[in-house]
Amino acid sequence: MVNRIILALVAILFTGQALAVTNIQATVDRNPVMQGEYFVLNVTADDDVNAGSLDTSILLKDFVVGRTSVGRSTQIVNFNSSKETRWQVLLSAKNSGTVTIPAFTMEGIQSNPIELTVLDAGSQPQQMRNLFVEGEVSTQEAYVGQLITYKVKLFLAAELQRGVISAPEISGAEIKQLGEDQDSVEVVNGRRFRVIERTYAMIADTPGKLAIKGASFSGDILVEAPRRGGMFGFNESRPMQAAAEDTEIIIKPIPDSYQGDWLVSDLLIAKEVWPEDSSEFEVGSPITRTINIIASNADSNSLPDIELAMPSALKSYPEKPVRQTVLRENHVVAQYSLTTAIVPTKAGTFTLPEITIPWWNSQLRQQQFTTIPARTVTIAANPEQAPTPITPEVTQPSNNPGFWPWLTLLFAALWLITIALWLNARKQKSLTVTSENVDVQSSSARVSIKDISSACDKNDVSQVITLLQQHFSTLLNKPMNLADISQLSTALAQATHQLQQAKYSQSSTFVDKAALLKAIESYSHNSAVNSPSALSSLNP
Repeated sequence: MVNRIILALVAILFTGQALAVTNIQATVDRNPVMQGEYFVLNVTADDDVNAGSLDTSILLKDFVVGRTSVGRSTQIVNFNSSKETRWQVLLSAKNSGTVTIPAFTMEGIQSNPIELTVLDAGSQPQQMRNLFVEGEVSTQEAYVGQLITYKVKLFLAAELQRGVISAPEISGAEIKQLGEDQDSVEVVNGRRFRVIERTYAMIADTPGKLAIKGASFSGDILVEAPRRGGMFGFNESRPMQAAAEDTEIIIKPIPDSYQGDWLVSDLLIAKEVWPEDSSEFEVGSPITRTINIIASNADSNSLPDIELAMPSALKSYPEKPVRQTVLRENHVVAQYSLTTAIVPTKAGTFTLPEITIPWWNSQLRQQQFTTIPARTVTIAANPEQAPTPITPEVTQPSNNPGFWPWLTLLFAALWLITIALWLNARKQKSLTVTSENVDVQSSSARVSIKDISSACDKNDVSQVITLLQQHFSTLLNKPMNLADISQLSTALAQATHQLQQAKYSQSSTFVDKAALLKAIESYSHNSAVNSPSALSSLNP
């Protein structure tokens, strides 16, 4: 029994060595084919042949040659073995019409040539294809600087393995993708398709005709391979490519009648936001004001920068504007937001001027203006810093003397007592003035320049402002805020302005220590030189 098996194996071995290529067959998976779409060319040789024996360079004239795969199989029937080598080549016809796939030669044996019919791209109904691409623009006419949306849809009736959607090609316009891809399902003439949707924004910078080469797709899908035995009966990856149709848009110039900076949109809204919608504030308390501009079908970079005009008593510290362009419910929305900290330095009533934004309505084709009305604000003195006024009592006249004689007598007595106390105080003034000066100097030493310098080193802006107010309040013997201190000298005005910038603005966050200390010392020195001695008034 063992000898028979050995003899059979030996017979198979010698039979395999005797085999040679006797037949080469070439077939395609479909005919006709579409121009630009891939199809499969199968080449089969009836022997175990080297993979490099198939020369595909002869196809490059009329076809785009894609991936090539090679498979081998062996069959044994009644001690007779047969071997087979199969090549699968993915091809895409470059031109429509009738094209011939030439014969292949291996070991002196030629395959059969194939006459292939190539149809024009797009001639096959879309619902019959496994993959196709559509492109759509939002308008056929637009103005220079107007945002145009280009929506591309990739329809898939097969499983997507990998792929890339390429943006439309445009000359003379800016283009960028908006948002993320959207994945959905649509039914086209009863056939179910997976749809991948992407939106692009385009802005033309010159008038005239804008040519748009349609967006394209290139990738691989899984299709069911024809079952011809062995490993070739499973699904296989097949490269695919498709493109949307080209289109053209008319770009109009800026109208001659337009006035102002050019801005085109379907709709523009501007509004301002105040804290709790209040109009009464206090000196030194920061006010946060936000200007918002929203435009439909516009790019955020097209929205103008807002320059705020302020009365001199209101110091403004604007932050960096925030711009963004978003896609909401298939509409492009541009947003501009400017937040400003306003610090009042004086009490009173002030008017903030109106803000006017010119723009071109692309729907009505006319210029329009969006306005934020002027606003009046009332600034009150800070009750914690301002002294409490003394309001005298007003006595209503009466014909009835009543208790007036007694009050007159009481006031006369009080007047005499007051004169006596004043004379006594005059005698004691020379004795107490020295001790009062000592007390003032001691109180002033509580907040020294060294304390302010230490707070500057820590970059504690709030602490610097507090110590500065305490220092001058003690020095001048009355409540002092930043607005009052800024009136003492030009150097102090600049130093307090820089302090407010450091506290409320994002552009500058460090205290200018050198300038602040120099301003304080300069004022203190001038005050000491110009102010007479407290004892000089007592020396005639």
